[in-house]
Amino acid sequence: MSKSKSGLLFLWLSAVAFCLDLLTKYFVVSHFELYESIQILPIFNLTYVRNYGAAFSFLADHSGWQKSFFILLAIGISAILTVFLAKNKASQRLQNTAYALIIGGALANMTDRAYHGFVVDFFDFYWQQWHYPVFNVADIAICIGAALLAIDAIKNNEKKTEKAK
Repeated sequence: MSKSKSGLLFLWLSAVAFCLDLLTKYFVVSHFELYESIQILPIFNLTYVRNYGAAFSFLADHSGWQKSFFILLAIGISAILTVFLAKNKASQRLQNTAYALIIGGALANMTDRAYHGFVVDFFDFYWQQWHYPVFNVADIAICIGAALLAIDAIKNNEKKTEKAK
């Protein structure tokens, strides 16, 4: 009787997202002054900023309790998603990839927050005077993971609809 492999095999992707994020943040902190910006393209700068909140600086203006809150939230979400990976089969590639990317991104931003007290952001996309909120590699991993979960949900819903016919 062979035991099927679990989704935990995808944790290597979490490690890649985690390391890539921290390496890019280290580069930015080592080579840029706060708010220093270098234009790469007419719509893209590398700009060193600090985010004391979460996505779009959510809760950044509070007295500091949000740091502990976001650290605990990242640990909790990562633990839950790791359990989901353990319960999933390795063949559930889309869902496992999504979970792994979210785990890697969440833990990278959590590490940054625990070490610095803020998250280092540096990807600055803009059009004329409008700037999209500055973000980092961990944010990209989390967003791709969320998009993959949405795609997986749509695909699974379509399969259920086909079986019901």
